Amino acid sequence: MNRRTTALMAAAVLGSVALVSGCSDEGKPVSFDDPGASSTPAPKGSGGTGSGQDKGQNKKTSEVASKTLLPTGPKAQFTTQNTLEDGTKIGVTTLHGKKSGFTGKVWVWAPKQYFDPKYAQSGFPVLIALPGGNGYPKNYWMGTDLKLQSSITEWSKAGKSVPFVVVMPVLNPDAKYYYDGSDIPGQPKMGTWMTEDVPDFVKANFRTFKSRDGWAFMGSSSGGFVGLKSVLKRPDQFKAVIASGPDTVPDSPLWAGHEAEKQANNPEKLAQDLIDKKGPEVDLAFQIGTKEGGMASLNGFIAKYGKGPVKTHLQVIQGGKHNAHTYIKGMGDGTMQWISSKLQAPIPSS
Repeated sequence: MNRRTTALMAAAVLGSVALVSGCSDEGKPVSFDDPGASSTPAPKGSGGTGSGQDKGQNKKTSEVASKTLLPTGPKAQFTTQNTLEDGTKIGVTTLHGKKSGFTGKVWVWAPKQYFDPKYAQSGFPVLIALPGGNGYPKNYWMGTDLKLQSSITEWSKAGKSVPFVVVMPVLNPDAKYYYDGSDIPGQPKMGTWMTEDVPDFVKANFRTFKSRDGWAFMGSSSGGFVGLKSVLKRPDQFKAVIASGPDTVPDSPLWAGHEAEKQANNPEKLAQDLIDKKGPEVDLAFQIGTKEGGMASLNGFIAKYGKGPVKTHLQVIQGGKHNAHTYIKGMGDGTMQWISSKLQAPIPSS
């Protein structure tokens, strides 16, 4: 299921359609600040001991505070890319990665629950969404026609998904090569960008969770490989991934002459290392359509490495092809509910 197949090019073209969907306020400043997040005081009891209700509320407040990481700053400046039907915005900014040295665009979306006063003190789970194809200069999940964000809205209402903050960074530094989301010697440090700079940026601007239980990837094809590899390489930081139509071994031509570094970014080796070390546990959700190639290799990966701390789920999408619309359908059919059950949901104040 090489990421340079004709099917992948079709997926990239499909994704590019998402880039044309704009909105009337595109380019206008947008803020993801919640005015009530830091101004609402924690409820206190009266008379020293407090009522039973106050004690219960204080316990809830303590739980929220212990799990939540408030925005650390500095705040980024966002402009509107798209507006959903419910009024929520997809914003975009340019991130200068302090650790990788790479500079690229990042698109973000926060669900309506993020601005609900009852979640004003709570962190939110983060989904880093990666496209197929080159994923440069744009990430096609920032469009509205693929309906990733609006689907998460509907799934969360139906109890099939946690309400994620969705983060959509560029996948590669150019459209010429695949960099496998890795620090290939002599090349831009895309592994550091994806697993350190992007999460640091999210923590600077959004209420998140301190635990890895609030952090996941999802990606299609080449983005599915990067999400899979990132979770297996950094299980201390990420808990889960939805990898749709992915390769399971690195295959960038830029690895030539760097076999040791290549193997250090090989999901097969990384999964075996986790099994040998007996953890930490990771949750890997795979998706594949019946009309795309790679079923045998994906089943082989799951059979060999889906054991011990490596928990797996496979969603076979009937009639599905190697494209984003197929993978959205699979998420709605069960993948998103499975992955959400493994992650930390926002905690209401009452």
